[in-house]
Amino acid sequence: MSIYVGNLSYQVAEDDLKQAFGEYGTVKRVQLPTDRETGRVRGFAFVEMQTEAEETTAIEALDGAEWMGRDLKVNKAKPKEDRGSSGGGWGGSNNRDRERRF
Repeated sequence: MSIYVGNLSYQVAEDDLKQAFGEYGTVKRVQLPTDRETGRVRGFAFVEMQTEAEETTAIEALDGAEWMGRDLKVNKAKPKEDRGSSGGGWGGSNNRDRERRF
């Protein structure tokens, strides 16, 4: 399982998160998404810890805590939604339907 960490400072680095969550157990992995265009941190991260007990302890300790000038939002990460394969912005219509509408 993974932990979602929201409302992060835009100055946060992966090592900052490893250090903060490391106080509650072993950090296995940190994902800190960045904006594709600007390269800037997007304000949230995912942290994976060694055990579920460590994750629970970290969530209880850090949710709502002020860190780097921001009040953190920390909870269990929800599984990524399957967005399906709709295949584009034409609403699933085929070429013949488009020709008739225009």
